[in-house]
Amino acid sequence: MAGKKTKDYVSEIRRMKAEKNAIILAHYYQTDDIQDLADFVGDSLGLSQKAASNSADIILFAGVRFMAETAKILAPGKKVLLPDMDAVCSLADSCKADDFRKFIDENPGRIVVSYVNTTAEIKALSDIICTSSNAVQIVNSLPEGQKILFAPDRNLGNYVMNITGRDMVIWNGTCHVHEEFSLEEILRLKKENIGAKIIVHPECELPIRMVADYIGSTAGLLKFTKTDPGTSYIIATEPGIIHQMKKAEPEKNFIAAPPEEESCSCNECPYMKLNTMEKLYLCMENKFPEIVLDPLTAQRALIPINRMLEMS
Repeated sequence: MAGKKTKDYVSEIRRMKAEKNAIILAHYYQTDDIQDLADFVGDSLGLSQKAASNSADIILFAGVRFMAETAKILAPGKKVLLPDMDAVCSLADSCKADDFRKFIDENPGRIVVSYVNTTAEIKALSDIICTSSNAVQIVNSLPEGQKILFAPDRNLGNYVMNITGRDMVIWNGTCHVHEEFSLEEILRLKKENIGAKIIVHPECELPIRMVADYIGSTAGLLKFTKTDPGTSYIIATEPGIIHQMKKAEPEKNFIAAPPEEESCSCNECPYMKLNTMEKLYLCMENKFPEIVLDPLTAQRALIPINRMLEMS
């Protein structure tokens, strides 16, 4: 099958999916063809909720490793597959378990709120998990006066702290994709496209957030473009989401915010794009690579994830 056309992979994957009682979950940052093949496309919160409630025996996760790990934590009895084990996350990898334990010890008396973009080991050290969709809600739900340790994204953490006014110590991590947008180029596009609204993900740096007409999670950005009366948008997040925006509102204009360097594709996540249709086919055929977690780590990580889901 290697070297065959995309439509051949699609038909074979669908056949095997039915035979093996499998479900395909895909993140908004996957390529268009994978999004169109998936049974469910969503952001981290939506994917977590879907992983926790489905009747499949196999979850083929078209995303990055921390997402597939979360699915395995929520569905320990299912076989969870990831097409490419090199599909990691620069943000998750910036926060190592040993360093994080030390960070917690250095900041006693704080409840640990960790972004879902973390490894299973970091989740197991946390009190509650959040996503960009519900981070403000979760922090606001904590008792007033409760001191908070937030990890690993400093931009999301500062965004939440500014909105909630809570006492937060924040791990110094970032997503390289959301750090690469050019403020100058975004403002140039705004000038060239009269009436265009700048909509950005909270993982973006403060100068980008300051010029935004709307700040929200990936799903939040998609919902905004569906409900907003405007017709043109400059999108400061990974451009994979634009596929869903165009499908929902084909008459509207969507412009991917450019990176600092014109010669690079830095606004695209290279790890998300490691997944290909051929890799999905091979993964489904061989039921490999499979996510395998230490049972104790998974049990500990499930507690803060469930706290998040109960609140969401």
